[in-house]
Amino acid sequence: MLSIGIASTGVLTLAYFAIAGHLLDRGGRASPQYSHLDVLWSVMFVIISVIYRPIEQLLSRTIADHHARGIAALPLRVPITIQGCFALLFLLVALPLHGELSAHVFHSETLYWIFVVGIVAYAASYFARGWLAGHRYFALYGALVFMESVSRIAFALAAAVGITHGQSAIAIGIAAAPFVSLVVVPAAFARHAAREDRAPAATDAALEGPAAEGIEEAVSDLSIRRGGGFAISVSGIQLAEQTLLNAAVLTIAATSGPKLPGIVFNVLLITRAPLQLFQAIQTSLLPHLAGLEATEGHAAFARAVRLTVLAIAGFALAVALGLLAIGPFVLHHVFHNNYPYARLGLALIAVGMGLHLSAGAFNQAALARGQAAHAAALWLLAAALFVGWMLTPAVGNEVLRTEVGYAGAAALLAISLAALYRRGSPTASASAA
Repeated sequence: MLSIGIASTGVLTLAYFAIAGHLLDRGGRASPQYSHLDVLWSVMFVIISVIYRPIEQLLSRTIADHHARGIAALPLRVPITIQGCFALLFLLVALPLHGELSAHVFHSETLYWIFVVGIVAYAASYFARGWLAGHRYFALYGALVFMESVSRIAFALAAAVGITHGQSAIAIGIAAAPFVSLVVVPAAFARHAAREDRAPAATDAALEGPAAEGIEEAVSDLSIRRGGGFAISVSGIQLAEQTLLNAAVLTIAATSGPKLPGIVFNVLLITRAPLQLFQAIQTSLLPHLAGLEATEGHAAFARAVRLTVLAIAGFALAVALGLLAIGPFVLHHVFHNNYPYARLGLALIAVGMGLHLSAGAFNQAALARGQAAHAAALWLLAAALFVGWMLTPAVGNEVLRTEVGYAGAAALLAISLAALYRRGSPTASASAA
């Protein structure tokens, strides 16, 4: 169910932008309105991933680790406080920049408010994702992201059939989606309550015994002292990953005409859709690895990582061969523009996508072993090199520059994170948040 939900999200996200491209284009070429929608999406999800995904990962890993060790109690006050502070910090920055963002970044008052409301709403959505993943309610997690993507594309379809029209009518689905996704939360709470009634928490019994003080101290220390450090490290990782996915769109938007960023965004959708699909693996992989490290040891942990990377390699090879065969034809018809997409460049994006996914698997292994700070440093280095590459004229064609730079940065990441994971101690996670 998780795979179906997230795979559908990738497909529906591609469809959402394909419909938007058809409705907003002018003369068969990507219009400024479509590019502004791309910029809205890119900026939103850089911020969302950086400030909210760390809490999702923290909740997922910590809840799973607690369950594996027989400690069911988890204080949610600190994660909620961190998430709330991140949302407040965003508002303190975004609201004073209202005029600048609406006039010079989004070129629309409506897009600005979609940006603000959507980001605040995603605080609740990502917190729910972490809680669901940690408790391994993967079917409900899949339902949450599926409802999000369905509600978003519904606004594009409404414009396509003539119920609404224009850029604002299409874009408002981006802000509505996180609200709609939360309809699964009541079902999750009901399921959790039923589970707790059948199997009382192990910690509740332990807290009545002589070890009560030690358990309380461990749980408190886990969330307060180490949880903040873990969240900050994962914020750095998310910032770097979103830089790889969005820096090309943003740098080209700042240095070239209004239409080319939309073309670059279309090319990078080749990697965005599989990355969303891979979230199904990442979401289940982190709590799974945390549990394996706590209960079954190094061999089972390494086997899970190895099988994941082999599956990714096979998938990336298939995508690369498909793009070599029919890539330009598909992109012409999906996005309805006349840009001359290069087969080799598209295949290079597919190779980079496979390396990026492999880096993600090694990253989850590093997080499960408490190596978040070192992993963050590697991600930030790769992102900085990619931005530097995009700002140089080493390759005159901006689209080809993006394709080469993305594949190179992903290769650096995969190699360095693999080395970090292999160097980690099999018992590192025993003391990690």
